[in-house]
Amino acid sequence: MARFDIGKIDDVIHGRLRLGVMAYLANAEVADFNELKSVLEVTQGNLSVQLRKLEEAGYVTIEKGFLGRKPRTQVRISSDGRKAFATYLEALGRLIGQPPAP
Repeated sequence: MARFDIGKIDDVIHGRLRLGVMAYLANAEVADFNELKSVLEVTQGNLSVQLRKLEEAGYVTIEKGFLGRKPRTQVRISSDGRKAFATYLEALGRLIGQPPAP
C-alpha cells in the first residue's frame, strides 16, 4: 500500500464550503453565484469569502456581467483547479485505502 502523504491534502480545497464549490464545479464546469448559494445552502457573504480564496489560489475564475439589466456572477473551475481537485481526491482515496486511479 502506498504511504499516505498528508501534504497532498490541499488546505484551500479542504474547507467544507470550498470543497462543496469544487465538487459542484467539477461536474457543472460553470455555475451562477445564486445557483451555488442555493445548492450549498450558504449566505451570500460566506460564499463570497470562500470564492475569493479559491480565486486567489487560481482554482476558479469569476466573471461578472449582466443578463439583461440584472447583474450576473459566474464561477468557473480553472484547469489548475481541476488538477488540484484531482490531486486532493487521490490523496483522500489513499487515506481511506483506495488505490490511485490508473
